[in-house]
Amino acid sequence: MRIILLLFGLLLVLLTWSTAYSQELNPGDGVRIIFFNITDEISGDYFVQQDGNIQMPYIGLVAVENRKFENIKTEIISKYDSLYRDPELTVQPLYKINITGEVRTPGIYYVTGIEKLMDIIALAGGETSDADLDDIYIIREDEEIKVNAEQLMKNGDKIGDIGLKSGDRIFVPRQWWVSARNAGIIISGAALVVTIISLFFLK
Repeated sequence: MRIILLLFGLLLVLLTWSTAYSQELNPGDGVRIIFFNITDEISGDYFVQQDGNIQMPYIGLVAVENRKFENIKTEIISKYDSLYRDPELTVQPLYKINITGEVRTPGIYYVTGIEKLMDIIALAGGETSDADLDDIYIIREDEEIKVNAEQLMKNGDKIGDIGLKSGDRIFVPRQWWVSARNAGIIISGAALVVTIISLFFLK
């Protein structure tokens, strides 16, 4: 039984990584390379230019347009392997996403595709006290994909499991009772203004 569980867990990891690594990189996305046995200062983040290329140290331009990341990764590793003797390195994708709504620091962030949803929200400073984590939305062009973050946290799913893609926008909405409370305040304020005006004209 233990072996079966281990194999099942390994399969889930491989599926998550294959989902993230089968995506294409768009201009503004990038790659993160980390060397473990090279003293040259090469490790870092490198981004796709508008011409569809990444300028990598020592190996020059790497074309990424219309190519899956797994193929790009293979090329980068192969080129550094021909430059150094037995280099130990990791190459990860960096997909650009926009996190908006009830988070403390909305904005553009980069993810590798293997983070959990709450890890991404943490990048934006975490959710506010008014956030509704039951109904988070992934907005992709004109499409809205509803995501239950609480359920994802319970299952331990990663963003690759929910199909997050480069350029997506994650929107964390406000809890309905907060909006209702604010609306009530506005209505009460408007009623007070009307009352004051009415009293003024009655005089």
